[in-house]
Amino acid sequence: MEAGPARTTSLSSTYFDAPDLRLHKAGVALRIREIDGGRRLQTVKTRGDGLFARGEWESAVERREPDLNSLKGTPAAGLFSADEPFDALFTVAVERTVRQVTRGRSRIEIAIDRGRIFKSADPVSAIAVGEVELELLAGAPQDLFALAADIMAAAPLRLGVASKSARGHALLEGRLNDVANAQPVPFGDEPSAADAFRAIANACLVQLRMNEDVMLARRDSDALHQTRVAIRRLRSAFSLFGPLLRHARTDELKAELKRLSEPLGPARDLDVFLAETLADERERRPDESGLLNLEKQLQTQKAKAYDGALATLRSDEWRRLVVELAGWINVGAWLRSRDEQIARQIAGPARDFAATVLEKRYRQVRRKSRRITKITDEKRHDARISAKKLRYGSEFFADLFADKPKRERKRVVFVKAVKRLQGRLGALNDVATGHELMADAAQTGRSRSAAFAAGVTAADGDARADALLKEAKETRKALMAAEPFWR
Repeated sequence: MEAGPARTTSLSSTYFDAPDLRLHKAGVALRIREIDGGRRLQTVKTRGDGLFARGEWESAVERREPDLNSLKGTPAAGLFSADEPFDALFTVAVERTVRQVTRGRSRIEIAIDRGRIFKSADPVSAIAVGEVELELLAGAPQDLFALAADIMAAAPLRLGVASKSARGHALLEGRLNDVANAQPVPFGDEPSAADAFRAIANACLVQLRMNEDVMLARRDSDALHQTRVAIRRLRSAFSLFGPLLRHARTDELKAELKRLSEPLGPARDLDVFLAETLADERERRPDESGLLNLEKQLQTQKAKAYDGALATLRSDEWRRLVVELAGWINVGAWLRSRDEQIARQIAGPARDFAATVLEKRYRQVRRKSRRITKITDEKRHDARISAKKLRYGSEFFADLFADKPKRERKRVVFVKAVKRLQGRLGALNDVATGHELMADAAQTGRSRSAAFAAGVTAADGDARADALLKEAKETRKALMAAEPFWR
């Protein structure tokens, strides 16, 4: 790798919007950047794919306020009238050190930013900025991700998923370090199957990283849950798009993701058991003193489980895996399949691919959930996994089938039905997991009263399973009655 000379400049970028934040709501950012030497640049940016590629329109301006004439031809054009005021929202002030490097056959700019983001109305209220940004100037995107992997091997960095604009708005709205739920995935016009996979998988990575940061800042049960949701959604995306991703590296990354994320499971299981099952049991049996001892025992186990989960998230293996996943999703060899049939599917319409996948997953759920009250726990678990993938697929592909209000109404009814079935099967799985926890607690309990309480709790859970089975049967009927929205 060859590196050019470094140069450092001071940058001050103020972000503007209307009082009703219409640009932000439309996924558009408008800023004016002041650079050493007195130059000013007005820039309009869009969210793009939500992670790496963003639309950008730049023009030189004279003043420190937005120039409406310079907005022509940008996504911000037409959103403001000539006499409307702009509000200065926040400013990003950094020292930027830039160096160009040659990696393989590519030219890449490395920008290191150090500084802060502060509210325009309250400059004292600020958050720190410290990041390394890579931009491909010429060449192959694979070289950029390879360079990112090298940098992360040398320094304890993490993949950044929140733009400075997004962080400024979070500061403005008091949402810093908030838990991130899954969001709808928007697609561009006439997306290919490859476009759809990248948009979906990138959205999963964004949710994963945002909740990972919350977990690293504090032990938050909701952040742990949403981190696991993001991982499950990502694994489901790999499964749903499996026919397009046939490659040894895909299998390796899936196996690594499963292996490294396993320590998060016990912590979540204990969270659910303590907050729901044991809380209900204490309300049901207020005079059972052993339940308090059982709770103390499980809280100790939970603390250790969180230690294991955080050790995973802090590990070099985990940091590198996230970047490797990002590289594979966006520029991996799966995009250049030598199989002509797969190559046609990759380049083909996302909607056609989605309809085929959803139909296949729907039939799997229908087949695996037959005689749901009679099948084994293992088969019901398998049916739950299939229902989960059908639900995630229905949510992932929503934008592809939002062309008609009637179809959207059908989708809402269908997703609600599959979500209910998944919920009942999930509750049955929680009973089975709780049974295992109670068996272990009875054997390892520090007191006889805790062991006795564990046995009673397990028995009550088994009794609850009968009602859940009946509910699962009814929710399956409702799903079979719901009309598949993709047909």
